[in-house]
Amino acid sequence: MPSRQIYLASSLAFCTCFMPFCAVAGSDLEPATLLEKMELAYDKVKDYQANIEVRTSKKDGSFDTEKFLYTFKKPEMIRLDFESPHSGMILVYPDPKGKVWVRPWPFFPFFKLHLEPGDPMLASPSGQHIDQTDLGLLIRKIGHSLTDQRRGPPEVIEKDGTIEIQVLADNHFREGVLTIYRFSIDKELWLPVKVEESDAIDRLGRTMIFRNLRINISVPDSLFRLAGD
Repeated sequence: MPSRQIYLASSLAFCTCFMPFCAVAGSDLEPATLLEKMELAYDKVKDYQANIEVRTSKKDGSFDTEKFLYTFKKPEMIRLDFESPHSGMILVYPDPKGKVWVRPWPFFPFFKLHLEPGDPMLASPSGQHIDQTDLGLLIRKIGHSLTDQRRGPPEVIEKDGTIEIQVLADNHFREGVLTIYRFSIDKELWLPVKVEESDAIDRLGRTMIFRNLRINISVPDSLFRLAGD
């Protein structure tokens, strides 16, 4: 960790260990209440779909962008249908051995790879694996960011249709890295619909947007099998 981050981490850890778990001016909702609402909402979810866009910043100021349809069914069935940059590629988790089915090309429907969730071919710059992508896990990570992994006071602001949370916390997937998280919570669904990650000096790193989030749409189990299986 760069020395600036070490200094910031030690200073904030000392200052915030005595801070109460509280809301900031701008919303009447305390973080504990928000977490409870999200957990209760997710308990009622059986399956969901969302069009997800992931933007990852580059050193030159530009972004790499991924777009895919994300489908999830409890307890842990996941499917990604890519729009870009690998149009037509499909990932399904888990296969019968707990691996990831990968169909790289739609024009070769019977050609599939079986990879471990942490395989380098599936690696994300954030260190996140496909089996760490569902909203239930995200809600738990938000909970940690607001409690035991918090390194600064949370800011909670109520906007039209959303609740915005900002907090400095330990990174969800990279040990020893401080991250400024900005979470957007839909006030109708009470589920996360956007996550923005910046480093400890507020340089934007990654943004994930959940568009057209649809819950309990009766996703069939057959959607999580690929041709030939």
